Amino acid sequence: MGIGIKELVVILIIVGLMFGTKKIKGLGSDVGGWIRDFKKALRDGNEEANAEASENARVIEAEPVTSNDKKQS
Repeated sequence: MGIGIKELVVILIIVGLMFGTKKIKGLGSDVGGWIRDFKKALRDGNEEANAEASENARVIEAEPVTSNDKKQS
């Protein structure tokens, strides 16, 4: 008893008559731009996080210690 294809078509026709196709097309373009900007912001944020991680990364060099080494008191 959900919304079927026929109901969706009727809803789209009513919305088209209320707002006009030009406004709907403009709204679709706006939503597409928002999604594109959002994805770009996510991508830029990931690049900044990766850059910070590589700046904070450091290599620590050490000699291996075995259990046979005797400690001096």
